Amino acid sequence: MNTSLKSELKRKALHLTGLVVPALYILTDREFTLTFVATAFAVFVVLEPFRIIEELRDRIKLKLRLINPDVVTGIEVLERHVMDIEREHERLGVAAHIYFALASLIVVYFFTENVAIAAVTVATLGDAMAAIIGKNFGRHRFSNGKSLEGSLAYFLSALLVIYPLLGLKLAIAGALIGTLVEFYGLPPDDNFSNQVCVAFALYLFSLI
Repeated sequence: MNTSLKSELKRKALHLTGLVVPALYILTDREFTLTFVATAFAVFVVLEPFRIIEELRDRIKLKLRLINPDVVTGIEVLERHVMDIEREHERLGVAAHIYFALASLIVVYFFTENVAIAAVTVATLGDAMAAIIGKNFGRHRFSNGKSLEGSLAYFLSALLVIYPLLGLKLAIAGALIGTLVEFYGLPPDDNFSNQVCVAFALYLFSLI
């Protein structure tokens, strides 16, 4: 397995932890899910400067080393894993998990339960499937580096997620919109735009 693919698999494995959000919504309720996502978002925002600014991390590690060197060793192992899966634009910019948490907060707050569950699940699972299938089996490449195989993997996984929740019409609409958003990587980040666009599309098409 090449290094690029290994890093992508590690990134997507971490990304799949986003399925905790729809799982919580199914097992608990809207209020608990909102509290969980809002708390996660707040923690991510507080910790973000330490991820970006190496000097801050070094200062903290220097103090911790005097108290417990083993903790510092653990932090440095975590740092290496994080750097291994970071995209280039995330090194000095906002990380994907912040965009993901913010989008989940918006989707759970503003949309109905089934729409929110569908949108977050599709954005999580569809993105992972597109990347894994695209990296391994992508033979028909487009100019942006995405592949036909990866896009089809996203579309089919989205279809399978949305259909039992909202029916065939909305499944086709949501899967198509999600596939296009993932393909074009709409700003500010696809971890944000995918969830929000899929949820909005499902809501609009439900009115037709």
